[in-house]
Amino acid sequence: MARKAFYSFHYSNDSWRASQVRNIGVVEGNSPVSDNDWEEVKKGGDKAIQDWIDGQLKGRSCSIVLIGEKTAGRKWIKYEIEKSWNLGKGLVGIYIHNLKNQEGNQSNKGSNPFEAFTVGEDKKKLSNIVKAYDPPYISSTNVYDYISKNLENWVEEAIKIRDEYK
Repeated sequence: MARKAFYSFHYSNDSWRASQVRNIGVVEGNSPVSDNDWEEVKKGGDKAIQDWIDGQLKGRSCSIVLIGEKTAGRKWIKYEIEKSWNLGKGLVGIYIHNLKNQEGNQSNKGSNPFEAFTVGEDKKKLSNIVKAYDPPYISSTNVYDYISKNLENWVEEAIKIRDEYK
């Protein structure tokens, strides 16, 4: 049975790339949001966005952060990472900059969004706990294949790692 995961990504920059990963199908993901639905959620302000994220995280065992060029440091990405960690969910990052977008373009590699967090009494950097995988290919097809072959194992490993820090 596929694990249920929450996908975190920079919507305007990476929704096309994220849809490729979500369509792999080895992990059951949160429902895609159309542009219109997301605009409606945003109209409700920060509280509505937070409530939507919280609702999407329910019943998920892992959050998969799809790391694009401008993912790190974004307000809602940070919220999703912190909320996921605090709820005891597995966390894993996957760099998606070499997947092509709807125009067939790749982007620059972004920063690791887990660098911004410390956890525990010893203030260990989350980036030293949570793995962020960077597919070792330039070709979008090869990047997709690499993610497809490894995603399920990465999710299981993330859940195991998080269980060790409870």
